[in-house]
Amino acid sequence: MNSSKNRILLTQYPILKTNNLCVSRSGKQILHDVNLSVNSGEFVGIVGPNGSGKSTLLLTILGVLQSQKGTVEIYGKSTKHPTREVYEKISWVSQAAANLPKEIRITVRELVQLGTVKLSNLLFETDKQRRRELVDNAIKIVGLESVQNVSIGRLSGGQRQRAVIARALATDAELILLDEPLVGIDRETRNDFLKLLDDLSHNQGKTIIMISHDLAAIRQTAHRIIYLEETIRFDGIPPDFPNLQELAILRGIKDVHGGHHPIIGECCDENEIKESE
Repeated sequence: MNSSKNRILLTQYPILKTNNLCVSRSGKQILHDVNLSVNSGEFVGIVGPNGSGKSTLLLTILGVLQSQKGTVEIYGKSTKHPTREVYEKISWVSQAAANLPKEIRITVRELVQLGTVKLSNLLFETDKQRRRELVDNAIKIVGLESVQNVSIGRLSGGQRQRAVIARALATDAELILLDEPLVGIDRETRNDFLKLLDDLSHNQGKTIIMISHDLAAIRQTAHRIIYLEETIRFDGIPPDFPNLQELAILRGIKDVHGGHHPIIGECCDENEIKESE
């Protein structure tokens, strides 16, 4: 099969927009003047230091947190007046999603089936065939068909991560938000997982927004990188991302050595030696 024929082109249709977004938590401003537009089919990586507002931004997009100023629009609808139809197109995978207790008695398939539960079918079983197809397809996409009836507690960290992604896919969501999904998985698993996300974006037409501290992984995978620290300080393609020196300037970090970095064992000035004595 020629994968290039099946690749889905990015559209210029923005499914997510924020305008002058300002968010405070516990009386402290975390985000200010965040202007963001994400088109359908994009894979956007959000990076930044701890406390820079990355998770706060996702929670505001989801409507869990309210902004003090500015707006969030998803599919052209303001999150201040959320609709079930809009939020059923979104799936969120939190940091702790794959950290399920090992003693939990639930199989991969049962976990993925939870993704098909919605308000509309919570009390009354509707369209069983459609829900079964969603589960089958999600498990197939993430490559867990051989372990679909195995308990979650017996899976590796990478397999559990794939399982929670499958649950997100079973919701039939178009926009997938991932909060630090690479934490706690090994190098090989990480590479496979990133390839999966790339496939979801290119071949399945999913729009992905992923928070990660792993800048190298983001640069190798995402279509766009956003550097967030209270506000957006960089938004562009990976090759244009600032180097370490440029990033320090971007963050307002000054070179305390004045451009001269001492080398262990290098000779000091006589006056410096006397001062040290």
